[in-house]
Amino acid sequence: MADDKKSRDKQADDEERRQRERELQEARDRDDELEPTDPEQDEQFEDLDDALEAHEYPTTADDLRGAYGDHAVETQGGSRPLEDILEPVNDESYDSADDVRNRIQGLINR
Repeated sequence: MADDKKSRDKQADDEERRQRERELQEARDRDDELEPTDPEQDEQFEDLDDALEAHEYPTTADDLRGAYGDHAVETQGGSRPLEDILEPVNDESYDSADDVRNRIQGLINR
């Protein structure tokens, strides 16, 4: 290919396209990575975390209240039982321990 403006523009366009493809692939690769754990969240759930991991899913908020309602969860206002935190939740169901932790976080932070 001759070294003219058209070929230089094509090379630049090709390089930009390859760069975008590399960035997309890196983003896809990062999607497969586990998110780093939040040390504050680890402290927040303490022994409840192990119980949630061992629990059978799918499950409901009622099941969780019945099984772990007396487990303490650390909040900004101090320790609260899970039963109190899940009180406003009725017929929700959860597919994993992560779903439960995310919901608890949402309830605590509102």
